[in-house]
Amino acid sequence: MAASSSAAPVLLRILSASVSVVNRAGRIIKDVMRKGDLGIIDKGIDDLQTEADRSVQHCIVTSLSRQFPKISIIGEEELDSEGKVLDEWIVTSLDSDVLAKKCPENLASIPEEKVVVWVDPLDGTSEYTQGLLDHVTVLVGIAVNGKAIGGVIHQPYYNYQVEKDVYKQGRTLWGMNGIGVFGIEKKAPCEGKRIITTTRSHSNKNVNLTIDAMKPDEVLRVGGAGHKVLLLIEGRAHAYVFASKGCKKWDTCAPEALLHILGGKLTDMHGNSLEYHKDIQYLNSGGVLATYDAAVHEWYRERVPEEVKKTLPP
Repeated sequence: MAASSSAAPVLLRILSASVSVVNRAGRIIKDVMRKGDLGIIDKGIDDLQTEADRSVQHCIVTSLSRQFPKISIIGEEELDSEGKVLDEWIVTSLDSDVLAKKCPENLASIPEEKVVVWVDPLDGTSEYTQGLLDHVTVLVGIAVNGKAIGGVIHQPYYNYQVEKDVYKQGRTLWGMNGIGVFGIEKKAPCEGKRIITTTRSHSNKNVNLTIDAMKPDEVLRVGGAGHKVLLLIEGRAHAYVFASKGCKKWDTCAPEALLHILGGKLTDMHGNSLEYHKDIQYLNSGGVLATYDAAVHEWYRERVPEEVKKTLPP
């Protein structure tokens, strides 16, 4: 039987609230797209921000901070603190499916102030503006003691090429250590081939050198860290390789948590674990290397060229 919202451990309630709020966030993303004016701001080279990015971050951060005022929330977008937050964006409900789960004993007594939530309101913004909608995700990662222990990934346009009603499209995946991952079924990639997924819009010499050294049969260049990790989980790729400094903590926290729970592994290009303390630098300066199965991770790490490793801080 589901625990009452007040009796449930705080981590379970944070995860439950995150599932509810990302579903509202997905609707905001669709509403902005349907309006036809994306409100694009260029933040720098290959770094766009849309009205959807801004509105979704307001939605997620405000909704979670009102329910859990002691948690630390770090979002991708720098927003005006006086910016208008519509009442309809504020989500106070908790997802009953999450509350029905039993929180592991080692996490049940974690207090709010020990929790850091990393938010990417719209991962794959460039692809969103170009209509590559299956690349788009909303990411809410939950970290305790610097480790990614849970998260939520929402794909607002999942199945959009089949389901034509935009508000019936989408799926939400969520999970936490000791509970499992829900909303997706892990599949093994095909044997006899090596498929690597990497950046679509932030490639460079080091990225290409590293991929070439791994001798892939196929390279999937797609947008969004969340989308790339989903390709691993769904068995569509063996490894996610990004030998560059562009990725941030809000890109990797939620995907890493779900991938690790399902037996995969995500590190920097040196094989070091990523840290998610609230005071840590946001940039994943050592790049990102992820594999569908932790057992094969070392094979890929060993093939990262030394000349590339020297350019990436360990």
